[in-house]
Amino acid sequence: MNKFLLSLELIDSPLLTVCAIIAVLGLVAVVLWRPRRLVTTLVIGVAAGIAMFVVAKILEAMDAFQGPLPSGAIWWGSGAVAAAAVGVVGLFRRPWPRRVIGAVTVVAALLAGSLGVNTSYGVTHNLAAILGVQALDPASLPQATASTGDPATLYQTWQPPADMPAKGSVSALTGSSKIPTGQYAARDASLYLPPAAQVANPPALPLLVFMMGQPGSPDPTALAKALDAFATQNKGLAPIAIVVDQLTAPERDPACVDSAKFGAVSTYINQLVPQWASANLNIVQDHRYWTIGGFSNGGSCAALYGSKYPGTWGQMLDIMGNEFPGSEHVSQTVSDVYNGDANAFQANKPSVVMAAAPAGTFSGHTAIFTWGSLDTTYGPGQQANADAAKAAGFTVLTHVVEGAGHTGEALDGSLAFAIPALAPALGLAAPSS
Repeated sequence: MNKFLLSLELIDSPLLTVCAIIAVLGLVAVVLWRPRRLVTTLVIGVAAGIAMFVVAKILEAMDAFQGPLPSGAIWWGSGAVAAAAVGVVGLFRRPWPRRVIGAVTVVAALLAGSLGVNTSYGVTHNLAAILGVQALDPASLPQATASTGDPATLYQTWQPPADMPAKGSVSALTGSSKIPTGQYAARDASLYLPPAAQVANPPALPLLVFMMGQPGSPDPTALAKALDAFATQNKGLAPIAIVVDQLTAPERDPACVDSAKFGAVSTYINQLVPQWASANLNIVQDHRYWTIGGFSNGGSCAALYGSKYPGTWGQMLDIMGNEFPGSEHVSQTVSDVYNGDANAFQANKPSVVMAAAPAGTFSGHTAIFTWGSLDTTYGPGQQANADAAKAAGFTVLTHVVEGAGHTGEALDGSLAFAIPALAPALGLAAPSS
């Protein structure tokens, strides 16, 4: 598929507005074409919209969407079905210009509904992310340079050159720059380089490895936006970030651990990715400046990895993660991932891993947990893991995004809090007073 279409912005663009306007104009044209049938046509549209609303509410009550639907999603879906139903009426009534308008109305309404629902969730920014494929240009890795100085005081010592870019770059780690995946069928990761990493003689920067949710893909859009915002206020400094794939496909959930069915996901993220980053990126080699993070499904993996591998990850960022990997489908996870071993499943819950660690293991490690105030599905688990992390010795920060559910609004708000909050531990900002 054309790369332009795959990478076309779906949320922060006028595309939704254009489709909605066309759908509304088409609806009006079909309804008014023969005013004597106006009431009948409107009744058909309203009935279809109400039916869609009821079906959505029933599915929501059955937890088919793994949590409450954003209110906007229900209204966009219902409105789209109503407009499409009116368009169908136009398709089956003469003359042919009305049929053409009806067809255009159906297409525009369904597009507007799909875009509206996607915008209500606010996570998948392009078609590539929806399809789970990579549409970014291949990465051109900068030459690593020897770094001197204390990484803890980088925010003081770094002076950006005049030709430093205003924004970071995003690219695909594919082809010659692809991270070895070992016994795991990972999709190509994405790379974010902040402005300070794109100059001659760049400083060594902290490393952030991040995972998106399920369904999802290694889409760096939301993270890059937050890192750019931070870099703009901090002399172009931000972590070098790799967005990796912990799923292999949108519908699969390896539950963050190596398994015969899904492959060696944990080995890939906690061994192969760090090894590749150390050898190929201009990053601080001290692991205290490395962060493992994720959103939703990726957040649950981040909590597990940050707890299980403290020698690899100095900091942990869990944005709206499940309380433990596989929490939405426990019996299936035990069967598929752990070959029926419920004790092994229990042992890999982040809170259990934290509690089992020797005293002092997490000294100097920061753990950030965030969630939306309306996220009744994952919020309680986030609070529980935050409490467990504090008891285990992490320095714990929590943040609740008011008025947000399990959506992109909460993801953006969480990143806007978390990146500056992590910065002092990563040498990118002065320590909090």
